[in-house]
Amino acid sequence: MSIKKNLLRIKSTIPENVTLVAVSKTKPVADLMEAYDAGQRIFGENKIREMTEKWEQMPKDIQWHMIGHVQSNKVKFMAKYVNLIHGVDSLKLLAEINKQAQKHNRIIDCLLQIYIAEEESKFGLDEKELEEILHFIQNEKNGMQNTRIVGLMGMSTFTDNQNQIKKEFLHLKSIFDKIATKSTVEGSLKTKNCQFITLSMGMSGDYQLAIECGSTMVRIGSSIFGNR
Repeated sequence: MSIKKNLLRIKSTIPENVTLVAVSKTKPVADLMEAYDAGQRIFGENKIREMTEKWEQMPKDIQWHMIGHVQSNKVKFMAKYVNLIHGVDSLKLLAEINKQAQKHNRIIDCLLQIYIAEEESKFGLDEKELEEILHFIQNEKNGMQNTRIVGLMGMSTFTDNQNQIKKEFLHLKSIFDKIATKSTVEGSLKTKNCQFITLSMGMSGDYQLAIECGSTMVRIGSSIFGNR
C-alpha cells in the first residue's frame, strides 16, 4: 500500500481533536514529500542533523517535531525552526532550549516527558521532578520566557500486554489532568509559558488505545512509511 493510502487510512481512524505526527526518521525526503502531497504537515524526527537537512530541503509550511532524546549541546542546530520538542526530561535541557530560542527571538513549545514505562531504557521525569520544573518556570524571575510548556509526553512499555499499556497511559492521563486543572481552574499554573493542552502518547502499535485513554497527539511512523 502506498504512503498516501496508509496516511489517509490512519487519518480516517483518528478523531479531529487528535493531532497526527508522521514519524519520518530514517526515511528519504521523497517519502516525506509523498505524505506532504497527501496533506500531511507535521513530521517527527529523532535525529537533529537529519531533521535539519530535511527542513532545509522541504516546504516551509511544515511543522517539525523533535521526538527523540535531546542532548543539550545539539539544541542550537534546530532552535531556529523546530515547532515542538517532545522529550524534555530535565531543567538543564529546558534552560538550553530557552537560551537558544532567545537567540532567534522565538518561543519554542515543549512537552515534558514523564517516565511511565517499566523499562530502564526509557527517559523521563517522575512526578516530583515534574512539580519542581513547573514550580521553577512559574517564577518569571527565572527568565524562562522563550519556552512554552504545552503538555506532557510519555512512552509505554514495549510489550504485547494491552492491560499494562492501558494502565501506563491512564497513569499519564491522570498526571496530565491534575496539572491541567491547576493551570485552568485554580489558575496557579496559568502563565503564558505554561499552557497544558497537549498529551502526546501512542505510536503505530497502540495509538488507538492511547486515544481511548485521552491522548491528543499520536506519533505514527511504520504504519505510514513502512518498516525501517
